[in-house]
Amino acid sequence: MDNRQFGYVRVSSKDQNEARQISALLDFGISERDIYIDKQSGKDFNRTQYQVLLNNIRTGDLVVFLSLDRMGRNYTEIQGQWKYITTTLGADIKILDMPLLDTREEGNNLDRRFMCDLILQILAYVAEKERANIRSRQAQGIASAKANNVKFGRPEIVRPDNWDEIYGLWISGQITATSAMKQLGLKRSTFYKLAKEVNQNER
Repeated sequence: MDNRQFGYVRVSSKDQNEARQISALLDFGISERDIYIDKQSGKDFNRTQYQVLLNNIRTGDLVVFLSLDRMGRNYTEIQGQWKYITTTLGADIKILDMPLLDTREEGNNLDRRFMCDLILQILAYVAEKERANIRSRQAQGIASAKANNVKFGRPEIVRPDNWDEIYGLWISGQITATSAMKQLGLKRSTFYKLAKEVNQNER
């Protein structure tokens, strides 16, 4: 049986257009029937069409992606899937926009696979480093904001100056809630939230 070529396309949402990826795979020579498309996040590999693709791959086949991030976003999981496809399934992988990521035999196949594995490890390191830097910058930003008395979360609701007077009239039944809200200039939800706070404080 001749070896087959498969293509895989992923976009993060149903609103995104997959046409560019499909066009690149068709230009490479992959049949439209052998292109698998998922419209899901790349955070993991629990994707319907990707799993169907894996079930169809046989030894010696080739799986083509336009770019590595179309395969996935988590480089640790990408490394695992890369190894599964190339080692367990015995197929090859090619990333169109990164020519060095091509496991097909060109000269010494062992050297080629080693180079691909090395590149993936470097990319995984860079991605993890960037995530750590982002977390560090966020922590520094929060610490700096707190030092400058910046408040986080929803701002506290400030009671109107005439709150005590109007609230007293409402609670005693002299005016309706609608009238109280109008005189205080508050929305229904805000009025009842403040009233609840007062009720809790008085317990």
